[in-house]
Amino acid sequence: MKSARVLLALPGLAALAWGVVLFAEYALPLRPDVFGTVGWIIGGPILNDAVIAPLTALLGIVLSRVLRHPWRTPVVAGTVITGVLAILAFPLFWRPYGTAPMPGLHDTNPAPALALTLAAVWLAVLLTALRHRLIPRPTRVVPPITRDAPPITRDASPITRDTPPGTQDAHPSTPTDPPGTPADLPGTPADRPGP
Repeated sequence: MKSARVLLALPGLAALAWGVVLFAEYALPLRPDVFGTVGWIIGGPILNDAVIAPLTALLGIVLSRVLRHPWRTPVVAGTVITGVLAILAFPLFWRPYGTAPMPGLHDTNPAPALALTLAAVWLAVLLTALRHRLIPRPTRVVPPITRDAPPITRDASPITRDTPPGTQDAHPSTPTDPPGTPADLPGTPADRPGP
């Protein structure tokens, strides 16, 4: 187990070391804009761990206690997705060209794009919560599995609601023996021909 953990940790440590090398190439020699970058690198996780994550957890706990069953999971998931999308969109609202230039990213206004994405998320939340009303749940009548019930085969007649489980093929005068009883074994007196 220890070796598996070490093997899983090695790629992460290698990526971390490569990130330090790339940041050192960017930051050295020191310039004024490097301090702003360090603020983003250190401030982002602190802001997330100290403010955003606790608020999201608190909101999730409140919503899970307030909402009823079909709404609870979709609304909590939609709230978490909304928070993640807000974090991703924050640099674009903070200042123009707040992220590295990518083709197509800065060609549009981020506010309508975020609004459309959030509308799609909450439409999915609404449809997921209402799916129980729109699509009825399938019901099956399955007989309980008991020791005394005969095995169900594909040839058996379909079970109806009026017939109690395990009695559709049984005759009232014939007792049913569970499989493996001496009457079922070859060579028992029931199988031997008479004199």
